[in-house]
Amino acid sequence: MKRLTSMTLLFASVSVFAADGAQLRAAEKYDIDASHSGVVFGWNHFGFSNPTARFDKIEGSVVLDKADLTKSSISVTLPLEGLDTRVAKLDEELRGPDFLDAAKYPTITFKSSKVEKTGESGLRITGNLTVHGVTKPVTLDAKVNKIGLFEIPGVIKAQAAGFDATTVI
Repeated sequence: MKRLTSMTLLFASVSVFAADGAQLRAAEKYDIDASHSGVVFGWNHFGFSNPTARFDKIEGSVVLDKADLTKSSISVTLPLEGLDTRVAKLDEELRGPDFLDAAKYPTITFKSSKVEKTGESGLRITGNLTVHGVTKPVTLDAKVNKIGLFEIPGVIKAQAAGFDATTVI
């Protein structure tokens, strides 16, 4: 099996929404809004370049406790069918048996086990990342962008939250 020696994951602008008009209560479940979220990753290509790619599909939820963010949790699933490097041949190779083996392991998952506050808007989210059937602990350095009511009059009114997070694996 071929290996990537280092990869940076950026959970860019993960947005979550509660039901329309819902009032935020302690530990309320929010679903990840895939249309406003993305996971971007990058790697060093033998010292020549630092390409990036993304997962166009992202699923999951956040159990958000606004009063005490350390009581929150996150669960994310990345279907490998959503992997997009912008190079079809590379996508095929990465999904193939020499790398991620999407036929046998169709998703990458992250499930948090601990959330710690780091400063005014920072979080350290520890959890388990499962890639290619192997689960390892990772820590995400996260920033709370905003938590509150998201409203477009006549279109949507919902509790929402947005976060950015990074890790290196």
